[in-house]
Amino acid sequence: MVKNILGHTLDTLGQAILSGRYAVGASLPPEPLLCEELSVSRTVVREAIKSLIAKGLLITGPKLGTRVLSDEQWNWFDPDVIRWQVQAGLTPEFLRDLQELRLVVEPAAVRMAAEKASAADIAELEDAYQGMKTAIEQGGDYVVHDLRFHQGLLHASHNRMLIQMGKALAALLRTSFEISTRIKDGPRSSLPLHRAVLDAVIAHAPAKAERSLMVLINGARDDMEHVLLSRRKLPRVAGTPTRLRKV
Repeated sequence: MVKNILGHTLDTLGQAILSGRYAVGASLPPEPLLCEELSVSRTVVREAIKSLIAKGLLITGPKLGTRVLSDEQWNWFDPDVIRWQVQAGLTPEFLRDLQELRLVVEPAAVRMAAEKASAADIAELEDAYQGMKTAIEQGGDYVVHDLRFHQGLLHASHNRMLIQMGKALAALLRTSFEISTRIKDGPRSSLPLHRAVLDAVIAHAPAKAERSLMVLINGARDDMEHVLLSRRKLPRVAGTPTRLRKV
């Protein structure tokens, strides 16, 4: 129960910061007021604030109070921070930063995967690909398998730092894939692009794998830019993952 209360308090304060209710540089209300507003004890408020400090959202000190840091200080690899941003609403800056990060990390990883992938790695990638294909043909959660595929590529690089980065990137990538899935025929058109990447990894062809992955990433970037240039309200991806309907 205490853990649930702490989690709820942390979510409430995190969402308030990401939504701009507490602006950058602003001070949080004094501890007694927060306790009253949130109907929780001082212990819970203090623990929530400690967590937010650890995530880079807040700073505290004598004569400083507890203030909101700029978003450059936030830990954008923290799943909670990503979730709060998604709940607060996606921004063009967030989506473009995400696409640029993919361009930095994934091409290098897929080259290594094509060089080092084991039979077990390839079996995992094949299974993820089949999950994507089944979701398109029979309905289901396409995104979970898409995420497995891309994390499988990072794992197949057999670079420990890239593998750890894959864990940190999971929430970011899921956000990207959720948006692509909501674009008409997005999953169906991207499936053969995933197949091309997988075939190049199976063939242990690093340059071809990188080229194929760049086509896939650039397609996702174009989808994002289409959404941004449409000037429509950006889609919300919080809550239940998108499930494809059976065709």
